[in-house]
Amino acid sequence: MKLSGIKVLITFIFILGASSVFAQELDRIRVVNNNFVKADGKLIVFRGYSTSDPDKLESQGYWNKAYFKEIKAWGANIVRFPIHPPAWSKRGKENYLKLLDQGIQWAGDLGMYVIIDWHSIGNLRTEMYQDDIYDTDLKQTYDFWRTIGTKYGKNPVVAFYELYNEPTTYNNTLGTATWEQWKVLNEEMITIVRANGGEGIPLVAGFNWAYDLTPVKENPIEAEGVAYVSHPYPQKREAPWEDKWTADWGFVKEKYPVILTEIGFCGPEDPGAHRPVISDETYGEAITNYCDQRDISYVVWVFDQQWAPRLYTDDKYTPSRHGKFFKKKLNSYK
Repeated sequence: MKLSGIKVLITFIFILGASSVFAQELDRIRVVNNNFVKADGKLIVFRGYSTSDPDKLESQGYWNKAYFKEIKAWGANIVRFPIHPPAWSKRGKENYLKLLDQGIQWAGDLGMYVIIDWHSIGNLRTEMYQDDIYDTDLKQTYDFWRTIGTKYGKNPVVAFYELYNEPTTYNNTLGTATWEQWKVLNEEMITIVRANGGEGIPLVAGFNWAYDLTPVKENPIEAEGVAYVSHPYPQKREAPWEDKWTADWGFVKEKYPVILTEIGFCGPEDPGAHRPVISDETYGEAITNYCDQRDISYVVWVFDQQWAPRLYTDDKYTPSRHGKFFKKKLNSYK
């Protein structure tokens, strides 16, 4: 009788423990028409923050669960990991994947989804880039997405694969590329990540540093279940912005999901202030209102105290001007 009682107790504890584990599991996010939806078919709009490179954070002692808890406390339901190709190479695939394992676990534990972002800026076709920290090539890029598909393809926390951060020819100083050529490269990446088990949603960016999606109107990506990216920083267009945003990228939301994987601003006096991010809270209000009216998801750059525009200023996570605005805004959705 005692043994039987112990078995019942153990069984109860096991079931209770399993239930608590399953309660923390996140749904696989899918594309339905022009929205992101959960398993029950309900629409989900993502609002969150981009970390700095996990390699940087780990080397400085910040890649830990406390950092993720702070992101969650700032109102996020998603977090973006920008992985610079040289950092991936220097740390080595196996060791970098250990960082991603940790970050994905911490994010999932806190109920946040993850975007894995191949963080290069330049012309992937010509393999010419804006700076050495963005250097990559087609083979490395394809292999990266093969690795991510194989490693995290079944993990619903990893909701998105941002195939390439910011495509640009930089006024042809990095060589030329047509939308058709760029489209072919993206379709190749999508094929590779999916053939290797990737069940997440591929994210495709347009030219002009991931701002311009006008070619999508006539020539969209030939793959189902994808979404499009724009980075509409304030100085990409002059205010008033709304009609220009609609013409340049917002129209895409009529047919496909859109996620702004980088937005943000800083004042001209702030550390690291540079084009195209210099503005003020009027931009913050404009871009978040525009997104809210259209169920467009967005991610704020950058949850770091050094990279600009920085969201906080010290180890106590004291918000910057930009940080104060977005921390208040994201927490208002609750």
